[in-house]
Amino acid sequence: MIIERVKYVIWAADMDRAVRFYCDLFGGSLLKQNSVIAEVQILGSVIGIHSGGEGKRTWTGLSFQVPDVLAGAREVVAAGGQLVREPEPENGEPPHLAMCVDPEGNEFMLSRKRG
Repeated sequence: MIIERVKYVIWAADMDRAVRFYCDLFGGSLLKQNSVIAEVQILGSVIGIHSGGEGKRTWTGLSFQVPDVLAGAREVVAAGGQLVREPEPENGEPPHLAMCVDPEGNEFMLSRKRG
């Protein structure tokens, strides 16, 4: 099998809002957009944003590694996202995980490299 590309697709009721969120917050580049799908590239990975979403809360499996989870969580909220669970210290170390949701209801996490 010849694989030309791999992308992860999420749903959006408001595609323009979702594109702005991922481009602005994560420094993504818009590769293409039409009435059905947009593609945003973040550090070489492609997220497809498909129109027709219902805005329901959905776990995506997306994870973004950041150097500081607390600072990243504040940026998510400032960009219009929400925190599903506040980041908390673990075993005397700074938080390594923040559970987040984008404005379209797609859940993702921020994580910090451990060890």
